[in-house]
Amino acid sequence: MRIGDTVAVTALYPAIEPSLQGHLEVGSGNRVYWEECGNPTGHAVVVLHGGPGSGCSAAMRRFFDPNAYRVVLFDQRGCGRSSPHASQPTADLSVNTTEHLLADMELLRQERGIERWLVFGVSWGVTLGLAYAQRHPDRVTGMVLVGVTTSRRLETDWLYRGIAPLFPEEWARFRLAVPEGDQDADLIAAYYRLLHDPDPAVRAKAAADWTDWDWATASVDPKAERPARWRDPAFQLARARICTHYFHHDAWLEDGVLLRDAPRLAQIPGILINGRLDLQAPLVTAWELSHDWPGSELVVVEGAGHSTDDRGMDQAIVAATDRLAVGE
Repeated sequence: MRIGDTVAVTALYPAIEPSLQGHLEVGSGNRVYWEECGNPTGHAVVVLHGGPGSGCSAAMRRFFDPNAYRVVLFDQRGCGRSSPHASQPTADLSVNTTEHLLADMELLRQERGIERWLVFGVSWGVTLGLAYAQRHPDRVTGMVLVGVTTSRRLETDWLYRGIAPLFPEEWARFRLAVPEGDQDADLIAAYYRLLHDPDPAVRAKAAADWTDWDWATASVDPKAERPARWRDPAFQLARARICTHYFHHDAWLEDGVLLRDAPRLAQIPGILINGRLDLQAPLVTAWELSHDWPGSELVVVEGAGHSTDDRGMDQAIVAATDRLAVGE
């Protein structure tokens, strides 16, 4: 295990456009958007975005050497360019679970004719990536996991209550935005109900309040500017509905199972990257995972938080993907 390594890479790879893109029919009326970029004969990598419900961004393509990697990105069910979009009140979230996403990944791998691939995950994408690799270790050449989460109840309790003393003003707004009787109870459940309210104005306000809290706690830079999509009401509503749907159901995972089953990854090289000051995914989870995963490596980025835009995160990520470009 390495902590606080100095990395030499100084910039992301240049922006790149998809060479292929489409929608995959995954069942229950869902169509998942996917795209490929980079070298079509390169080392395949699947990119798992966070949230859940954030969707992929063009910036995520830049973490990979386009000459070395065949980069496959997709928007998980209900978000981004996938449909039906979770911002629509008629979207059926009962067919949007961790099990469904794992099945979608396998269907996408098979449809794209990929035998094995590197798994790259950020935040919630780490949880999904770990669940996938523990179920299909023979399909994974390696893993790069950034902002490590396992979606244990203690992790979501921390994010939606425990962290409150560090952001008193933002917490007050987040807490007081739910009905008085819910303010000292389970706020995830309270927002889950608001986001399914029949009144579209109630849903929109709850989504904006949820987004404000998540954004406030992401970066070490209090003046970090929100990307345009984070200001989009449809993005806010879809992401908030999917987040609360997953967290309200503990991501349909037995509590602690991803750490307990980490030894299944013993033959898979993994690099875990976490900001020292990450408040959304505190370093302890990455540290615990590195101890339970034989052969994994922990890289701590000093002074960085949860955002991949924080100083030093892009260099650490690119250094990791460069190292695993040809496997280990």
